Amino acid sequence: MKHKLDLNAWNRKEHFAFFKQMEEPFFGVTARIDCTKAYAKAKELGVTFFTYYLHKTLLAVNAVENFRYRIIDDEVFVFDRIDASATILRDDKTFGFSLVEFDESLATFAEITKKEIARIQVTPGLITRDFEINLIHFSAVPWIDFTSYSHARSFTWPDSCPKISYGKMTEENGKKTMAIAVHVHHGLADGYHVGQFLTLLQELMNE
Repeated sequence: MKHKLDLNAWNRKEHFAFFKQMEEPFFGVTARIDCTKAYAKAKELGVTFFTYYLHKTLLAVNAVENFRYRIIDDEVFVFDRIDASATILRDDKTFGFSLVEFDESLATFAEITKKEIARIQVTPGLITRDFEINLIHFSAVPWIDFTSYSHARSFTWPDSCPKISYGKMTEENGKKTMAIAVHVHHGLADGYHVGQFLTLLQELMNE
């Protein structure tokens, strides 16, 4: 479900109008996430680490309202739930775009993720199904400990979905960390909101 945001009552109306006219309205930041406790917790619970941090990411995304804003025909809508379209690697080293539906229950979410990964493995091509826009575009690049990140984008294609990518997990003095890149439409969110997301994400990863 979704509802339309009243632009005239929105304190970011001018910001939205300013940034939505740009050829490239997205901005991005790269940070590091401490995943020491999260990695141990995933092992303890018997779920893959990928599933665990994707679930924590979606919990944080759904908790920050600006990450649930999407643009439809120059209007801003607020979605009740945001899912993930994650890139899933196949054995032949190609990948497909998945649809992993969010559920607050980790156990339920783990089953959803497992089934969707299995579907991608036997479904050829890149676009493996129809997609709505109540998504984040999600990817993991576990081979690279990156310090910056960019995305291939068509500037003529209307897009307002946040893009979140994780890098290689590294360990130093017993502390495990990963790089995370967050790209958002500047008409919908600012650095403050990205900061909200990253702060909450770290709290969730520390549970």
